[in-house]
Amino acid sequence: MTSKTLVGAALAVLALGTVLTACGGNTTSGMAGMTSTTTSAAQHSDHSNADVSFAQQMIPHHQQALAMAKLVSSRTTNAKVTDLAGRIEKAQDPEIQQMTAWLNQWGAASATTSTGAMPGMSSTPTTSTMPGMGDGQPMPGMMSDADMAKLQALKGGDFDTMWLQMMVQHHQGAIDMAKTELTQGTSADAKTLAQKIIDGQQAEITEMKGLLGQS
Repeated sequence: MTSKTLVGAALAVLALGTVLTACGGNTTSGMAGMTSTTTSAAQHSDHSNADVSFAQQMIPHHQQALAMAKLVSSRTTNAKVTDLAGRIEKAQDPEIQQMTAWLNQWGAASATTSTGAMPGMSSTPTTSTMPGMGDGQPMPGMMSDADMAKLQALKGGDFDTMWLQMMVQHHQGAIDMAKTELTQGTSADAKTLAQKIIDGQQAEITEMKGLLGQS
């Protein structure tokens, strides 16, 4: 075999190796892309109807709690009630945003709410139409329009007492809904939030019952 033949053979081997390496790289890249797409799809679909219902119910439930909390500053001088109302707003507003984002990711609509307008404040959701619930059926712990109107008309100690009583009931409803999510839900994020709601609102119920005992 001549030197030219040997050189030609060597060059051919090198060229073949380069082609195989390039193909292997493309295959690896393609597989990585497929894995990424599959993982993204799995994360997107990792929820159930129970998770959707939980978010759809809890959003308007939280919205009513915020409406109740916003009444406090103009109706009482009780520093403990005012502080609690502020903490409720600070905790629940971000949770509403979080659950709204989930519904958008899941391609699910927000709950359809019927609202009751009260003078001097925005409409307050009191009922919701959701899977598994009858049209207009109130969610656990939700206040009626009449309850909200009566609360708005009070001031001072009378307001404090009714507000605390209503918020205890409202929190208990949220806890019941969160417990349902823990037993029926699929989304790890939604179940984590449900446990957070249970822990936080149970502590606030204990606090509010203590304040009621002082009034």
